[in-house]
Amino acid sequence: MAKVAYWDCWAGMAGDMCLGALVHGGVPLDYLQSVIDRLALPEQIRLSSTIVKKQGQAATKVEVKFTTHPHHAHEHRHLGEIEQMIQRADLAQPIKELSLKTFRNLAIAEGQVHGIAPEKVHFHEVGALDAIADIVGTCAGLHWLGVEEIYCSAMPTGGGTVSCAHGVMPVPTPAVLALWAMGQVPVYSNGMPQELVTPTGAALAVSLARSFGDAPAMELQTIGIGAGSRDLPIPNILRLWIGETTSTHPQEQIAVLETHVDDTTPQVIAYVMELLLAVGALDVFTQPITMKKSRLGTLITVLCPPPLVPTCERILFQETSTLGIRHRYQERTVLLRQSLPVETAYGVAQVKIARLGEHDLKIQPEYQDCAALAQTHRVPFHLVWSAVHQAGKNL
Repeated sequence: MAKVAYWDCWAGMAGDMCLGALVHGGVPLDYLQSVIDRLALPEQIRLSSTIVKKQGQAATKVEVKFTTHPHHAHEHRHLGEIEQMIQRADLAQPIKELSLKTFRNLAIAEGQVHGIAPEKVHFHEVGALDAIADIVGTCAGLHWLGVEEIYCSAMPTGGGTVSCAHGVMPVPTPAVLALWAMGQVPVYSNGMPQELVTPTGAALAVSLARSFGDAPAMELQTIGIGAGSRDLPIPNILRLWIGETTSTHPQEQIAVLETHVDDTTPQVIAYVMELLLAVGALDVFTQPITMKKSRLGTLITVLCPPPLVPTCERILFQETSTLGIRHRYQERTVLLRQSLPVETAYGVAQVKIARLGEHDLKIQPEYQDCAALAQTHRVPFHLVWSAVHQAGKNL
């Protein structure tokens, strides 16, 4: 079983909330302080933590305080400087890699917003000392816990405006929107007219989370609760669920698209299915349904990787009579598989092999290959299928 964590960010996500959730979940504050000290910054950074109440919910608030030398008071750091600082630090390699990935994504998003290359981005509030502490500290805390995979919930959009180095900005801020688009993050409105997700929080989620949506199947062991700075009508907390997976098989997120039609011919539906599979849909299937006024219709369901949702939706809109498409995201457990060629008396065919356990195999001959060999040799299909299946067992 693998150690996993889940960010439940129903009230948003910020860097200090991540640190608070980690400390609340058992990561020693002294350890995080030692990690920050190893960055050898010219400024002095000190972490402190207190237990606070957010709408009656106890949570840990971590504050990042620093003193700036007069010579560095107005200094802005570029991506390359931050990368060198992290690379030089005496830190475990996974901490370095995750921190570098987070800052790189943050620079890419800021670069997109301002129309410049990531290397030329001046890190203002998102790259200031507190953000450096938040990002490196969060990566270090997850490493200390032994977390191998992290997942994240959908994110609330918030609303209103916020003041920053570039003036007054709408919420979500441009950098947060760019990061959400980069990570294909599902978002929703919870009615709070505040900045709920900061650029640092969005960068951590997009860079570290394996997928977004519901919590993975897990045996829950610990809950870390980090407090945000503002007081909201709801508890301003980030909950970090920590546990172990209940399955030894990998999990992945898929998108499920559904639409129903009552005036699209079967020939068109068959054509649409071929198009969807050709662009990379994992599966497409239909079901007969009875719609309003007892009209007979067809329910079309598409399973696809989340990045393919826009492509699959475009095909459905262009090729069918539908006016709307429903979609949701689900976790699925998969078996590792591989496709291998096998030699039989009828010729070579591909066979898919998936391992269920140490010795148990699932073997599935490729239909198209078996059909072609059966037609070539003018023998029954089942004879070829059995030969390919046996050859797969002998691998």
